[in-house]
Amino acid sequence: MKVLYFSIICLCLSVSTTEAQNMVKLDLKRTIELANDSSLAAFRNQNMYLSGYWAYRTYRANRLPSLTLNLMPAQYYRYITQRYDSNTDTDVYREQQMFSAGGGLSIQQNFDLTGGTFYVESDLEYLRNFGETKSTQFASVPFRVGYSQSLLGYNPFRWERRIEPLKFERVKKDFIRNTEVVSEEAVGHFFNLAMAQADYQLAKENVVSSDTLYSIGQQRHKIAAISRADLLTLQLDKVNARNTLENAQIALKRAMFALASYLNMDKDTHIELEIPGRPYAMEIPIDEALEKARMNNPGFLQQKQHILEAERDVDRTRMESILNASVNASVGFNQVADRFGNAYHKPLQQDLVNVSVSIPLVDWGVRKGRYNMAKNNLNVAKIAARQEEVSLMEEVTMTVSDFNIQHRLIASAEEALDLAVTAYHQTRQRFIIGKADVNSLTLALNRQQQAQKNYISALQNYWLNYYKIRRLTLHDFGRGLSLSDGFDFEHGILR
Repeated sequence: MKVLYFSIICLCLSVSTTEAQNMVKLDLKRTIELANDSSLAAFRNQNMYLSGYWAYRTYRANRLPSLTLNLMPAQYYRYITQRYDSNTDTDVYREQQMFSAGGGLSIQQNFDLTGGTFYVESDLEYLRNFGETKSTQFASVPFRVGYSQSLLGYNPFRWERRIEPLKFERVKKDFIRNTEVVSEEAVGHFFNLAMAQADYQLAKENVVSSDTLYSIGQQRHKIAAISRADLLTLQLDKVNARNTLENAQIALKRAMFALASYLNMDKDTHIELEIPGRPYAMEIPIDEALEKARMNNPGFLQQKQHILEAERDVDRTRMESILNASVNASVGFNQVADRFGNAYHKPLQQDLVNVSVSIPLVDWGVRKGRYNMAKNNLNVAKIAARQEEVSLMEEVTMTVSDFNIQHRLIASAEEALDLAVTAYHQTRQRFIIGKADVNSLTLALNRQQQAQKNYISALQNYWLNYYKIRRLTLHDFGRGLSLSDGFDFEHGILR
């Protein structure tokens, strides 16, 4: 009887005033697939992942040699400038006209071990003077190799090498977790509509039943089989049934619009749901769930990232509080000539060593304050990581505990629904033949409606807890697989 009953209540009936609509039949699995494929939340998750993916690609690209072409195609000056005239031993103003151009190639390679940068350069410049004294010059640097780095001991490349891969791993797992969040939300919308459809169908059946019972009550009142008060109660039930139907119809429209909107469907889409049956019994060991959460949950990776970033800031501010020092050294060749070919003939050696040092003498404790702030931020990050771990472990434990009893609750709710449906129909038949009063009939109807809601609610809680466990652990306990195993790095999708 239950199967037949739910086959009826799960059909969403079109209202007579509604225009032609797109008909879509959905079960729970298909609803979740559409949510993770077409919903706006899914598009947002994919773009968030791709943003992190390209940030990681940029980091990897910075570890490779870079080739850069620098050009200054034209530069022209015409101005009055002050010059010394040795003939008259005076300063005079002269007109100056000059045209210049230049360009060069440079190759750079960051060196993670020391935090410095190797570079190779080649430059060529052209200079043409006009006016009273005309001249043409070419200056070339055929080859120059150099190295520059900070002498503080702070190595930003080493910290990037530790932090950036961790950030991308967190981005990947954030995407998987957000996918499970979308699944949870889809489950919520699905069962909200299922509940609204069931309420609407029951309200329709209640209107028909209340009309029939009121007609029977009128006939029985004429022969004094029931009192005037019982007849008025039946009439009141008839009015309330129609009011309930109107409210159920409004709730049904809202729930259907909410699901269609979430799945990015047309607002006039008419959805028929197929309620899932009782799921197979599955019990998840709490210890295993906690282990998977520690291994996979992106919250742990995020806290680890925060700690590493705080340690990086402590390292940098500690070094900067002492002094700032850097070195830049290069060796190569250069030449100047009035002809292009001669600019590369017998080049002369060019050497450059530049060491800069900045020592704070009086800064009123600014650098020390930055260092202390960085240390305090590190302590805060460590405490936050510990709090996150405790909170997550508690949430996993409670969710798994709730999930492990949901299957028994579904079985119990299913049995209660069977009994409530049977009891209502028997009480209705007994009332028709005069062996049950109005109060018994009303009570039986209320019990049937409540049993139906309890059954749908039990199914909803089961699937919500199921996908919440997947979100917390990034593990599919039904198949015994990690959700990361089916992840496509290139496209940011789950397979």
